[in-house]
This record gives sequence, structure tokens and C-alpha cells, in this order.
Amino acid sequence: MALLSAETANFASLSGAFLLGFPALFSIVNPIGAALIFAEVTSERSRAERTLLARKVALYSVVLLLVSLWAGSALLSFFGITVGALRIAGGLVVAVRAWGLLQAPEANEARKEQQAQQESRSGTTDVSATAFFPLTMPFTVGPGSISVAIALGAERPVRAGLLDWAEFGLGLTLAALLVCLVVWLLYASADRVVAMLGRSGARILTRLVALILLAIGVQIVISGLQEVVAGIVPHLQGPAPR
Repeated sequence: MALLSAETANFASLSGAFLLGFPALFSIVNPIGAALIFAEVTSERSRAERTLLARKVALYSVVLLLVSLWAGSALLSFFGITVGALRIAGGLVVAVRAWGLLQAPEANEARKEQQAQQESRSGTTDVSATAFFPLTMPFTVGPGSISVAIALGAERPVRAGLLDWAEFGLGLTLAALLVCLVVWLLYASADRVVAMLGRSGARILTRLVALILLAIGVQIVISGLQEVVAGIVPHLQGPAPR
């Protein structure tokens, strides 16, 4: 299996970046499981209000993910954090989050449900007041999702041309847009999702996608180690003979 780097695994291409980003973001956002909780905490609202909430949550989510993808790694680099170190740290975050989802999706559901219950307890009829907090942040796109997005952005092709960099960025952008489109559609029809899947079906699907996310996290760590080792080896070998 090819190592996860833009230079060796062709993730600099649009399709490669999309195939890297979509499974990771979909797994950590988990729109199917979140839709079940969304249906529960918005059950007292009208269908029109739930549809409006779903659209606003999807819009806010895509803004958060795109900012994390495009500016997160640059911000960390500003503080002197190398791309290799960022990949290792980001990969570990992804792997740990995936392991938690794989072992106990019920615990993740309970945490998200507790966050989202702030919306139902507020008793407000103003949709805009709760669309961003807590239904978008941290219920849909929380710290884990933002960390994964930053880790994905760190996989940008640092030694490739401008076209490769643009294709990579566009691929990740399309992945984020598609995930948020799924969020919109599933939240808007959350009552139908509940009837079709139920909690047990959603947990089975969550474990399947968590396994994919775990593999992606491990691969990101490998690519970070590869870059760190590549930078150390020339210094260990000493100056080239004349």
C-alpha cells in the first residue's frame, strides 16, 4: 500500500485529494448518527423550522471545515510547527478519534446528545439563535472534526507545482462541500432516517466508517514520520565527499 503523501500516493490530484478527504470528514462528522439526535432534540419544532435549521447548520459547517482545511495548517506553521510534526500530531488525533468511535459509538452519541440538548432546553423559537451554537459547533463540527480538517490540510503537496496544489485544495474543498450537503439532506429528513435505520443501524455504520478513519489516521502518521526521517538522514550521513 502506498504511503500517504502527496508526492508518493498521488493525493495531489483532485480525485486523490477527494478520496482522502471525504471518508475522513464523513467519518468524524458522522451525519447519519447525528441526524438521529438532531431529530430527537428538534422534535418539538415544525417541519419548516427543522428544514431551515438543517440548511443553516450545513452552511455554518462548511464554513468551519473550509477555514480549518485552508488556514489551519498555515496558522500552526506560523508558530514554527513543521509539516512533518503537524502530520504526526494530526494523524494521532484522527486515529484516537477513530478508535473511540470504533470501540464505543454509544459514548460519542451520548456526548453529542448532551451538547445538543442545550437547544431543546432553551425553549427558544428563534432558529438562528441555536443554528450555530450548539447545533453546528460543537454538535456537528466539533473540535475533533476541526482537528481532522487541519490534519488533512497539512497533507498538501509542499514540493509540487501550483497546479497540483490547486487540485489538492479543490479536492478537499469538494469533499467538505459534499459532507455538508449530506448533513443538510439527512438533517432535513431526520425523521425518515430514524424510521429507516434506528440507533442500532447507525451504530453499525459508524463502526464501519470509523475503521476507515483509523486507517487514514495511521497513514497520516506514517507520512509525517517519513518526512521527519527524510530531513534527519542527510544530516546523519554527513557532508558529501568531494
